[in-house]
Amino acid sequence: MKASDLFVQALEREGVEYIFGIPGEENLDVLESLRESSIRLILTRHEQAAGFMATTYGRLTGKAGVCLSTLGPGATNLVTAAAYANLGAMPMVMITGQKPIRSNRQALFQLVEITDMMRPLTKYTKQIEGADLIPSCVREAFRRAQEERPGAAHLELPEDIAREETEMPVIDASYVRRPIAEQKCVKRAVELIRRAKHPLLVIGASANRNLTSKMLRQLVHQTGIPFVTTQMGKGVINEDEETFMGNAALSSGDFVHQAIDSADVLINVGHDVVEKPPFVQIPGGRTVIHVNFTSAEASAVYFPQVEVIGDIANSIWQFTEQIEKQDSWDFSHFRNVREQLEANIIEKIHDDRFPILPQRLVADVREAVPDDGIIALDNGVYKIWFARNYKARQPNTVLLDNALSTMGAGVPSAMASCLVHPGRKILAICGDGGYMMNSQELETAVRLKLDLSILILNDSAYGMIKWKQQNMGFPDFGLDFHNPDFVKHAESFGAKGHRVKSAGELVPLLRSCFNLPGVHVIDVPMDYSENSRLLHQVEV
Repeated sequence: MKASDLFVQALEREGVEYIFGIPGEENLDVLESLRESSIRLILTRHEQAAGFMATTYGRLTGKAGVCLSTLGPGATNLVTAAAYANLGAMPMVMITGQKPIRSNRQALFQLVEITDMMRPLTKYTKQIEGADLIPSCVREAFRRAQEERPGAAHLELPEDIAREETEMPVIDASYVRRPIAEQKCVKRAVELIRRAKHPLLVIGASANRNLTSKMLRQLVHQTGIPFVTTQMGKGVINEDEETFMGNAALSSGDFVHQAIDSADVLINVGHDVVEKPPFVQIPGGRTVIHVNFTSAEASAVYFPQVEVIGDIANSIWQFTEQIEKQDSWDFSHFRNVREQLEANIIEKIHDDRFPILPQRLVADVREAVPDDGIIALDNGVYKIWFARNYKARQPNTVLLDNALSTMGAGVPSAMASCLVHPGRKILAICGDGGYMMNSQELETAVRLKLDLSILILNDSAYGMIKWKQQNMGFPDFGLDFHNPDFVKHAESFGAKGHRVKSAGELVPLLRSCFNLPGVHVIDVPMDYSENSRLLHQVEV
């Protein structure tokens, strides 16, 4: 068969449902092979958005999302998405075209060494140099992308290779079970937890897996051990639980850090070094138990005394089998921290000032979004408010990026969520700066007939940097801009545009948008004068 047909068959064997991207002339054979396949091509308006969509598909399903571009400028536009996937540990496979490699008659026109460019940004990058290599290259790309720790992989399929003939069959995925932690190490960890006076669970990004979430819920319900989460660990356990002590939205000084500082044993589950450390170790300080798929990389701020290495869900199950609630445990200080945090969070949630305050915004979004609804956050200072104040009740219902923290991903991530979870309420939350970086994808969302709501937090500035500029004592300079009329802008794409004119309008408007079909864009003027409260040091 033709190599491009074999390539698409290999993708089908990997379970690929969608390919997001923009084909070029170097991809035309692949495009023709896709036309009669079971895979749906999602044509986007920018390759970066295609990469964000593929990455979010991988984040939500555990299967590598796939994106496609041509050579040169199309491939270079995938760089940010590659870093987004790799730093965020989300499985994604990029496919890029290339000029013929047997005989190139166009010299250096559009020629960029894409595999070299992708090498520091991916787990695997490979130019397919012959049709017979397609099955093994595809299988290896998906294996690397999906195995722990997940990330980005890249395949380059040159135009002439795509047209070759081959008799090679596709390769099935092998049966794999992750190794489990050694029992002596588990026993050592269990003994430390039993003997502790103030044990505390810290739940990070690598614990955000379905089975791990189930095992952690069982452990918390059986033992009553309190827990905190990192930003990318939000929702692993329902944050309405009385044992939830907060989210590490800030680097230090918040209520959650008061809880962490009072713990004598930290059970650090799924720690990922790409996130800002939820705590800093000091020699001779508290005991830290590292529970993860891989061992810890020692650093000046993190050097656990015990490491339980293996499948996380199995490790937590072993803990649950061996640990009962201990009379010697004292959680009174943790309970006090939680009471103070709850009191802080509910301050100003009914404040009617307009433009709207962040506390009111977060509370209103939580009121309007159902428990299984998904919010996809772009990057800005509002992300800290949502991480800190928004209670996630189910896994993967708060999609935020605390790894690359790139702007422009909010709308594409929400669009991918609509494809993975049709029927659920999906809300993209973007600053005006981040929204405009990929606002062209409104056309894609409308064309796909997605049921999607987009909240634009409008302060006519790059607000996060402006806030930091102010707090570092610099004069106000260089960070303000003018926005289009977002209502007319949305309507020009065929979406519905809305503008909030008072604080009390947001909840009913969100509910209305959720219950109507189509794409809805909501312009919300924001007042960020309360940002300074985030840096206020607390004492409990």
